[in-house]
Amino acid sequence: MDFAISSDPAVQRQLDRLTLLSPGADILGLDRITRLLDRVGNPQLRLPPVLHVAGTNGKGSTCAFLRAAIEAAGMRAHVYSSPHLVRFNERIRLAGTLITDADLAPLLEEVLDQGGDLGASFFEVTTAAAFLAFARTPADACIVEVGLGGRLDATNVIAAPAVTGIAQLGIDHEAFLGDTLRAIAAEKAGIAKPGVPLVTMRYAPDIAQTVREAAEAAGAPVLAQGEVWDFHVADGRLHYRDARGSVETPLPALSGAHQPGNLALAIAMLRHQQQVAIPEPALIEAADAARWPARMQRLGPGPLTALLPADAELWLDGGHNANAADAVSVAMRDVAAGRPLHLVLGMLANKDAAAMLDRFAPIAESLVAVPVPGHAHHAPSDLAQAARARGLDAQEAVDIPAALRAIAGRNTPAPVVLILGSLYLAGTVLQQNDELPD
Repeated sequence: MDFAISSDPAVQRQLDRLTLLSPGADILGLDRITRLLDRVGNPQLRLPPVLHVAGTNGKGSTCAFLRAAIEAAGMRAHVYSSPHLVRFNERIRLAGTLITDADLAPLLEEVLDQGGDLGASFFEVTTAAAFLAFARTPADACIVEVGLGGRLDATNVIAAPAVTGIAQLGIDHEAFLGDTLRAIAAEKAGIAKPGVPLVTMRYAPDIAQTVREAAEAAGAPVLAQGEVWDFHVADGRLHYRDARGSVETPLPALSGAHQPGNLALAIAMLRHQQQVAIPEPALIEAADAARWPARMQRLGPGPLTALLPADAELWLDGGHNANAADAVSVAMRDVAAGRPLHLVLGMLANKDAAAMLDRFAPIAESLVAVPVPGHAHHAPSDLAQAARARGLDAQEAVDIPAALRAIAGRNTPAPVVLILGSLYLAGTVLQQNDELPD
């Protein structure tokens, strides 16, 4: 069950209903969402052109670049993403603006009134509400991020998207998707649709073959990086190319060496579909305009940053698997640039803490382990013990402010602090630092 509360009483009433009616866990499959959507008039059949994005890591950033390019072209985009960080409303962006409480409450009520007896999951009800909102509000495009996997994800009821895309692949959600990269790749590639371009990044040969087999079974052409399109970074610029020509953009404003790949994937998706015309200047502008909170985000002035020395930097990332740890640890080497790096780590109980610690232990000076409020999580004492076993100076704290005060007490010159390990924890951080996503 996703954790969702609202300060609006009308929205909270519906969220409480949803908590009582849903099965309390993710249950993959398209039967319930299909029946639920049928009861509310099949809004998925009346959406603007859909850009459907799957992947283990990077799919949210790719969606952010897609939105930035569409808006730079003077058009409006709906966006469906998950999870939310602070407010449930973040999941549904209507024509460029987060859905208001006044619009959200009756939508949830309508879906629950029509299908509350189906045992639909939290995500399925949310998906139905989003599609209803999208069908009733004019926009030029609809960006839909897969929730979990792809083949059996509730968003996969969209029969004829304009284009589909798969970002980086890695091991995550093994209980639902399988414990091998090939099994996970096959699930992600399940978003392929007949005749619809499936744009992918470059994968190892066996993974690429798995994706290709799934796409061929669905009748979808595969447009893979390195075959149909490619990019490289040189002289502080991103250089993209495909059969239509080349596009040169600034490097993304989103931090991290992995972000140029996500931008290039978004460009490739937009250039290989026919329903939404995006001029080249808009693709260029997207590099700087995209924003995606809690992904290598440097926090600004606020109650949390005020707990650290004036010369400190406070960074936040919601990464929680090995692939994310690879990307973020590389990025933090560049950010710290020889300055001491201190970690604040909190992780859900079903995530691989060892993989995270293995990546960061060689580059960090200390770690403070914290709980993830409202969720089953690794005990901070266990995280701290595992960190010490890897040579880190580690301790535990009751919450984020206590962790930051502990780091400040070390009197380290110009410390760089990274809070990581969970998007739910990241939401708590943004709320406590008064930086709500908008």
